[in-house]
Amino acid sequence: MSEQKVVIVTGASSGIGRAIALAFGREGHQVIVNYLSNANEAKEVVEEIAASGGQGHAVQADVSSFEASKNLVEETLKVFGRVDVLINNSGIAKDQLMLRMKEEDFDAVIDVNLKGTWNMVKHVTRPMLKQKSGRIINISSVVGQIGNPGQANYVASKAGVIGMTKTFAKEFGKKGITANAIAPGFIKTAMTDKLDDSIKEAYLRQIPLGTFGKAQDIANTALFLASDSARYISGQVIGVNGGMI
Repeated sequence: MSEQKVVIVTGASSGIGRAIALAFGREGHQVIVNYLSNANEAKEVVEEIAASGGQGHAVQADVSSFEASKNLVEETLKVFGRVDVLINNSGIAKDQLMLRMKEEDFDAVIDVNLKGTWNMVKHVTRPMLKQKSGRIINISSVVGQIGNPGQANYVASKAGVIGMTKTFAKEFGKKGITANAIAPGFIKTAMTDKLDDSIKEAYLRQIPLGTFGKAQDIANTALFLASDSARYISGQVIGVNGGMI
């Protein structure tokens, strides 16, 4: 990006969110590091951003809450005065085969992954509309495009994110706001490291490039979509999946 931007990254204390927050920090931007419960990890991200030449500020908020999301945006405006980029990364998974999936597990995943994305977009659009500029980047998933056994709740949430992204692009485009989704494939994180080797090998056989992705691969894509180079890209789903689909 050619100029300093104010960037909100939800779920930024670990995994993909952390990589995204640090990437924007290294580019010299002002980053809101949202976290749910791990204040120490969020503090470390803020410190790393400062050390790399950016500015960071940690804000605790549960994005599944409409009011908490509103407070997160208001805190951003209070600290940095504007919001240029929103990256909806917060997400949870509660996997189980359909016949065994509990209603509360379905609801919890939808509340964070889908409703949380809507909550955040709802609250950032007003300041973005006033600015007549903004970038909305939603993290979806390859399974939101192809489905996956045992993940009816997660797949529904990520497919919904894609649908909302395309709608946001149509609603806000005339005001200079773009909306795009990134659909990661199998990305190596602490969460995926816990999977059995047999499961990881099965996934690996589906990836033409023959290797798992890194969180930095998603961060690089987010940087591009937030940059001036992506000014004419909106309503798109960018797959970062090694050729899985």
